[in-house]
Amino acid sequence: MHIQEWLETVPAVSVYLLVGLVIGLESLGIPLPGEIVLVSASILAATQDHINPYVLGACASAGAIIGDSIGYLIGRKGGKPLLAWAGRKFPKHFGPDHVGMAEAKFDKWGMWAVFFGRFVALLRIFAGPLAGVLKMPYWKFLIANVLGGIIWAGGTTALIYTVGLVAEPWLKRFSTWGLVAAVLFGIGSFLLMKHRAKKAAAAREAADLEKSPVAATRAD
Repeated sequence: MHIQEWLETVPAVSVYLLVGLVIGLESLGIPLPGEIVLVSASILAATQDHINPYVLGACASAGAIIGDSIGYLIGRKGGKPLLAWAGRKFPKHFGPDHVGMAEAKFDKWGMWAVFFGRFVALLRIFAGPLAGVLKMPYWKFLIANVLGGIIWAGGTTALIYTVGLVAEPWLKRFSTWGLVAAVLFGIGSFLLMKHRAKKAAAAREAADLEKSPVAATRAD
């Protein structure tokens, strides 16, 4: 069976639930490819008549907002030990360098870190739990969470859906490559943030070295 024919058999409700669940778990703090799933589903909506882009965007937004809110509550109850535990379980996502970079963003931007963090692959898994750990007032978190979730999820769905409609003839003929392109896009954004985290860690280590007693002694 051709992939296009197979996709036509996938129930729309299954797509909606999958998107909402994956994005919700990612927002809660579990490292999952939420953006990849959303982009892929939006491409499907552009090529499959039975998938409604408005319902898809609403489910994605709901997953983002609910997941972030649960993550906030977990972070507020768990505190710093929660981040330490997550660092041991998921060192590639919650390592000291990643947490340090996220904390720096929160210290600088406050509630805006929650809003803009929604658009950054790595920060998406930190926004809710870290806001709770840092005791951000819930009303500030809620405003940034709702606005960020709706604009990110709805905007991504609308953008990819519109592009998909324009490229629909191509996507129907090469649907496999369209999905591959969506996956590569999500992976690329994640690797970019990982690279930035490493650069930030290197800069922090250099600054700590300059402030160390050994460095001061050498300077004397």
